[in-house]
Amino acid sequence: MVTGSTLARRALGRELHNLREAAGLNQTAAGRIIGVSPQTIGRMEDGLPTKVSDLYINALCDGYKATDGKRVVLLDLAREVRDAQRSGGGWWRAYADEMRAGFDHYLGLEEAARRLTAWKVAIVPGLLQTPGYRRAIEWTQHPNMPPEQVDKRVEVAIRRQARLEDIDFRVDVILWEAVLRDQVGGTAVMVEQLRRLADVGKLPNVSIRAIPFNASAHLGPTVGSFVLLSFPKLPATGLIEPPIVFVEEYAGDLYLEREAEVERYKDAFAEISRVALDSEETRQLVLAIAKEYGE
Repeated sequence: MVTGSTLARRALGRELHNLREAAGLNQTAAGRIIGVSPQTIGRMEDGLPTKVSDLYINALCDGYKATDGKRVVLLDLAREVRDAQRSGGGWWRAYADEMRAGFDHYLGLEEAARRLTAWKVAIVPGLLQTPGYRRAIEWTQHPNMPPEQVDKRVEVAIRRQARLEDIDFRVDVILWEAVLRDQVGGTAVMVEQLRRLADVGKLPNVSIRAIPFNASAHLGPTVGSFVLLSFPKLPATGLIEPPIVFVEEYAGDLYLEREAEVERYKDAFAEISRVALDSEETRQLVLAIAKEYGE
């Protein structure tokens, strides 16, 4: 299991935030301790890329009156962040200029996750898309984009799917029937995409289920599409990062981390699961729709 720097930065930021709050200091006062702006403190606490030297960590621990045990945890997390950065970071860094702003942060979280749970009312999840399907989406969203850039974005989508080969990475996806019937790229593209779903659904760590149009009433359309990411223990400290909900929207993405928010989405997924077909029934539905498209 690869955790990378994203998860460690997130854990480090949360620990620093909790210590600062316990010390009764605002971000401006914290910044004065190490000679940086409050915005830099905010980036550190939000788990965004910024300098995390041992000098900074020790100075903040002194200012926050942290215990020796907490200091060790923070230094271990900072070292884990730096080690990951020295190794070059995630594979997606090479495609940073080709992705929409901020999506590299999501890819870092996805790469570190031990479980991905998703409900989709439109568009097949990126982890399950064929090259043709992904290309059709890019041309629809960006009709004037140069072909070379489209190819790079398709490469990103395909490289993400290497995670599916990790038997310890669990994927549980529920799709509304509309996802299967929306003819993205035309019938030939959809036949290939549906076959892909039928094949990937056979993997031991992947579950793909569908909710047909004739299912009983459920929360799915009201809740809208979302992804729930759960994480493993961090190797340096043994800390387990809390799960996070990712909501991808046209005008910007949302990351929901508060326990109450995450629990609402967990409960919603459980309710949505109640009316979903099982994996084999879903596979038969997927293949039947592919046949309708002229397989």
